[in-house]
Amino acid sequence: MNSVTAGLVLTSRELRHWRRQPLTPVFNIMFTVMLLLMFSLLFGGSITLPGGGDYIDFLLPGMMALTMMFGVEATTLAMAADAKKGITDRFRSLPIGDASVAVGRVGADMITSAVELAVLLGGGLLLGWHVTGSVGDAALAVALLLWFRFAVLWIGIYLGLTVGRHAGATTMVQVLVWPVGFLSTAFVSPEYMPSWLAPLATWNPVSATATAARDLFGNPVGFSGGVLADHAVLAAVLWPLALVAVFLPLSARAYRTLRR
Repeated sequence: MNSVTAGLVLTSRELRHWRRQPLTPVFNIMFTVMLLLMFSLLFGGSITLPGGGDYIDFLLPGMMALTMMFGVEATTLAMAADAKKGITDRFRSLPIGDASVAVGRVGADMITSAVELAVLLGGGLLLGWHVTGSVGDAALAVALLLWFRFAVLWIGIYLGLTVGRHAGATTMVQVLVWPVGFLSTAFVSPEYMPSWLAPLATWNPVSATATAARDLFGNPVGFSGGVLADHAVLAAVLWPLALVAVFLPLSARAYRTLRR
């Protein structure tokens, strides 16, 4: 059985787990909606944007990018759980390609990601979010968000196969993910940040995807100018490409050398 066919079989396995244990994906979606409501309703009235515009139009694409980033934790824990239970070792004994397990995990997570984006899109429209870009540009924005999720999933796979099985792995992943996610332009323009902090937030893969999505949706980007404002789509393509180039080979190596 080739890697693609085996990967599709393992994708269906992961989806069956979610059907039997639906609370995990449901709670993930509820958490995302809670963050959206909290920032839009509690803080939205006190946050202004350079050049004006409604905060919900700025916030929602940032929330989408942040949600894609949070996929690292779920993937890490799922891969770690299979490794600890010996399930991954059983897969390695089967006549399937080395990439099959990772392909199955990524396939299932990408389906979940699409559902999460659909929920955010619907919730944003109910809260007054507007899309002023073309249908093609909006589709490209969604594609870039899913491209970013695809990239960060390989980080989760690598962490799950290496450090995810150790005690305190959940806390470690959160410590890695949350600062990167919040130290971005997801919630506020870098022009309102301290001068030493703004460059860190600007040159962040979450910021690149969020800014590109805002631009393509026709929403305020939160910049009055700069390299990221002028080349956001290119940055949103290159950042995930770099992450895949680094972590996909590392994940493959970690899988081949996995020990219980």
